[in-house]
Amino acid sequence: MGRKKLSMEIINSHAAGIDVGSRSHYVAIGQLAQDVKEFGVYAEELTALGQWLKSNDITTVAMESTGDYWQNLFAELIRQGLEVVLVNGKFTKHAKGKKTDVKDCRWIQQLHTLGLLSGSFLPDETTEQLRTYCRQRGNWIDQAASTTHKMQKYLKFLNFRLDVVVKDVCGLTGLAIIGDICKGNLDPFELAKHRHYNCKKSTEEIAKALHGNNREDYLFGLKQEHDTYLFLQKKIQECDKQIEKFIKQELKKSPAKTALKTTEKPHKRINKNAPQIKNLNQVAYQYFEGVDLLTIEG
Repeated sequence: MGRKKLSMEIINSHAAGIDVGSRSHYVAIGQLAQDVKEFGVYAEELTALGQWLKSNDITTVAMESTGDYWQNLFAELIRQGLEVVLVNGKFTKHAKGKKTDVKDCRWIQQLHTLGLLSGSFLPDETTEQLRTYCRQRGNWIDQAASTTHKMQKYLKFLNFRLDVVVKDVCGLTGLAIIGDICKGNLDPFELAKHRHYNCKKSTEEIAKALHGNNREDYLFGLKQEHDTYLFLQKKIQECDKQIEKFIKQELKKSPAKTALKTTEKPHKRINKNAPQIKNLNQVAYQYFEGVDLLTIEG
């Protein structure tokens, strides 16, 4: 029996496919050899890529979301008025035979022409900017957590069992004691006087846990990690201020949002990693156009 062919309806007749790379982008506007062209990643080359597509009457483009390399090209093609579909790479990796950049871009173009590719979710520009600030803040928090673990390690090496007598070594009592140790005060009874009134352990119990071996190398390591922790906390505070400033600027653009008011929430203990934004309950309610996300438990 001869090989059978299955014809499919063309959905996007003026479609292109782009295989995104770190140093160059391969673009296909058809399935012939002359329909494939390679472009660099510099700004002028991205502009030339868009102009080449428009000169060939291309109206819609599909590209795979490879790492972060797609973002500048995506923005440039949108600026030039092209419809761009950003596709997850796992949906474009089924071409048979040896994988090449030319084959990839042709395969993407073919799938997009037949309407078989669905785009990934992309937030609007405002949400994207807010996400950048929040992700940067999250990175600093992760680094601060790592630094906290290192401080705990050095405290144990020094035989300062602060972790036994306080709930959080980076709480009010713990940080005050660590800060004093880093300044050279190694007297257990003097250090114990930093006890916060909310601490469950007595001053005597805390002093008992602070008889250390005072090794200089461990003290040096502890001081370094303590300095790093304070630096990271400063960076987190800067992110909080930027997030608050950005949200307030967005709210000013819509008087209808600023008029929204929600009910006051019962006071709860605030997590130390929570954003330090004034009146966050009202700000969040206004930003999300009357949806009160803070009523959700947790």
